[in-house]
Amino acid sequence: MIPRYTRPQMGSIWSDENKYRCWLQVETAASLTLAEAGIVPQEAAQAIAERGDFDLQCIQDIEAEVKHDVIAFTTAVAEKIGPHARWLHYGLTSNDVVDTAQALQVKEASQLILEDLKRLRDVLNRRAHEFKHTPIIGRTHGIHAEPTTFGLKLANWYAEMVRNITRFERTAEEMRVGKLSGAVGTFAHLEPDLEEKICRRLGLEPAPISSQVIQRDRHAYYVATLAVITATLDKIATEIRHLQRTEVREAEEYFSEKQKGSSAMPHKRNPVNCEQISGLARVVRANSQAAYENVPLWHERDISHSSVERVILPDSTILTDYLLNRTTNLIDTLLAYPKRMMKNLESTGGLVFSGQLLLDLAEHGMSREDAYRLVQSHAMRAWKEELNFRELVMNDKEITSRVPQEQIERAFSLDRQLRNVDQIFERVFGKQQNG
Repeated sequence: MIPRYTRPQMGSIWSDENKYRCWLQVETAASLTLAEAGIVPQEAAQAIAERGDFDLQCIQDIEAEVKHDVIAFTTAVAEKIGPHARWLHYGLTSNDVVDTAQALQVKEASQLILEDLKRLRDVLNRRAHEFKHTPIIGRTHGIHAEPTTFGLKLANWYAEMVRNITRFERTAEEMRVGKLSGAVGTFAHLEPDLEEKICRRLGLEPAPISSQVIQRDRHAYYVATLAVITATLDKIATEIRHLQRTEVREAEEYFSEKQKGSSAMPHKRNPVNCEQISGLARVVRANSQAAYENVPLWHERDISHSSVERVILPDSTILTDYLLNRTTNLIDTLLAYPKRMMKNLESTGGLVFSGQLLLDLAEHGMSREDAYRLVQSHAMRAWKEELNFRELVMNDKEITSRVPQEQIERAFSLDRQLRNVDQIFERVFGKQQNG
């Protein structure tokens, strides 16, 4: 991923330097474990643990010649170890090291992403409660529907992030596996119990069964979960973009004092952060398709997945980390305009309460079809002629003769419409926090 969208800590996880450090961790753990089992001489394992090191440029120079990164790596490390290097990589095949080390990198990346997810969850929690009872018009199909609150929008995003955390913890755990089962997964050169000990030494679980590689359904699930997470971020950004439109102006992303929105129009305050979130989320979603394509490999393994993963695993985790932090800052500094929200809600003269009036007429003996036709006729007239819907209703004797005036007035009550907000918050956040 280009530096523009890479946060340093996540970027360092996917550096060549760290990749080879993870490879060396696996090689060292294997040597020490085999020494404990009496397979590798203790002094050789000690030499590998103490003197095992590499020069990145040396690996790259060797790979340019041999065209094999693992051989280039072991050759470079062997030069540092000396005579005991003949026990390096003993009983292992390339992917025993590569796949197990990749699990270490994914584990590191996942810890950062989980921290990001929890920070965003907490910011959404705080701001949802801040705007818990702030009325705003709800929209379906982009059209005014019925009143809701801005807090409920944020609470909905909060609940989705809680689900994303649960999904991510599950898939991150499924990726926390290693394998040292040999060329086709039969443990021809090492015993299964040694694989278990090496993996646990590394903080991993052994894959119960593998071929030459860990099966890529795990990786597909992992990247797909990142795609779901960033889709949620896209959803949040898209909503804020709509709320920031000039005609709406109910909320907007923070605009700093020295920020400029347009090279040509000084008045512009564009939702550039939201648009960036929406745009980069598409990249992660696209990467999930590539991850699915990596699941079917030829027989016990081919190499078609390898080149893909060199791109999609770093890029998807780097972008998810970047976008989570971008969205957290977006919500944390979001500007909300409750007066504008109320102005827009009231702009149609009560049209948004038509549903309750329909129910009231049905309750007082009118057929639903007739009630719908009557209420809609007033609604359409108010819409087309820019009249006040509430006034039209109050002047219609067919309605006022059936429904008591106080009940009609209650049909237009925001308090009545939003009476269950506390209960919804209690379901989302729990009694203690909501209280």
